Amino acid sequence: MVVIDSDVLLLAFAYPNDDRQEVNRKFLEVVQTAQPATTIYNVMEVLGQLSFNLPDDQLEGWQDWLVNAYNLAVVWAVNSKEKIDPETWGEIVYERPFQKMRSVRMAFMDALIISTAEHTPDVEYFITWNAKHFKGKTSLTVLTPEEYLAR
Repeated sequence: MVVIDSDVLLLAFAYPNDDRQEVNRKFLEVVQTAQPATTIYNVMEVLGQLSFNLPDDQLEGWQDWLVNAYNLAVVWAVNSKEKIDPETWGEIVYERPFQKMRSVRMAFMDALIISTAEHTPDVEYFITWNAKHFKGKTSLTVLTPEEYLAR
């Protein structure tokens, strides 16, 4: 499974003049056969950024233009329909990210996202344009979309 970071998805929607646009588009096309996924935290980060310019109906219909359009699975830290106890929630939202922040020095959202990806079975790759923020800080193979296409 390939987990895609927010910056790759945001580039597809918010930065049409970015020099990486062609590579990004090609990556999002090619990766559809490799069980692409993104975490719920990435989804919320993308929606938060786009919410300033999207009409309510488009924001509400995010599954169609984001998840379905790219054949993405949305990875949750726990089953979104299950009730979880506060201790488990604290482990997921506080302990794991804080451990990452202390051990390898990274921003909270990056730590939350990468720890969710690391605790998801069958994830091999984490794809981001900010690979330098993650390389050497996770057990996952971290690549840019360009590096993923070149492998």
